[in-house]
Amino acid sequence: KMPWLQPHFADSDGNTIASIHALILETPDKCIMVDTCIGNDKQRHIPEWNMLHTKFLENLERAGYSTEKIDTVLCTHMHTDHVGWNTVLTNDQWEPTFKKADYLFGKKEWEHTEKQLKNPLFAEFINDSIIPIIESGLVKFVEMDEEICEGITLEPTTGHTPGHVSIRINSEGHKAAITGDFLHHPSQMEKLEWESIADWDKELAKKTRKSKLSEYADENILVFGTHFATPSAGYVKRQKDHFTYEVKHPDNSY
Repeated sequence: KMPWLQPHFADSDGNTIASIHALILETPDKCIMVDTCIGNDKQRHIPEWNMLHTKFLENLERAGYSTEKIDTVLCTHMHTDHVGWNTVLTNDQWEPTFKKADYLFGKKEWEHTEKQLKNPLFAEFINDSIIPIIESGLVKFVEMDEEICEGITLEPTTGHTPGHVSIRINSEGHKAAITGDFLHHPSQMEKLEWESIADWDKELAKKTRKSKLSEYADENILVFGTHFATPSAGYVKRQKDHFTYEVKHPDNSY
């Protein structure tokens, strides 16, 4: 048990609490969605994710973000829980959800993912959430250190996948980061060796966690965990031989 995880990231019995997020970044001239969760109407091998019928788009619009307002979609990597709302089912065809957006896919990530088409676990989301976007002409393939716009840059965080990226944000003197899946849960800050079954290179993933957590702690970076339960923002704190996470509530100042 790690008492510091409670109440947000573990219950009183030590069971972990997690989530799946799509995050929105707004700049003076861009509205960027980072990762697109699982999606509706999609056949998935994980029962809890199979053929969902959620109100994701309705909730998004209620928050002030119509599908037309999103002008950039950025996937940190190509796994089924990060690409699902790239597309929607319309007249039995998969079509782009965000028709006015540029979809930014990592060049290296796609080179790796494309080779997995014979694997049914990959093929299911490649065929309904990635290939239709490529065929639509909305994709821009980007490098792992690409500057998306002023203040928003990609950072290579390989290990979970070969082309995995995280997001660095610089705004008005403040620094923030979106992890993607190089880190799935705050417990991995204390136990760097704890890995995800989905990690492509487990040793490299561990090295990436250690390196990035050190950087986040030393630079006092506000960290948004892609799978961290609400509240999903906080600061990495260096302890004697590990790290912990200090939650930042929405009403707190930087």
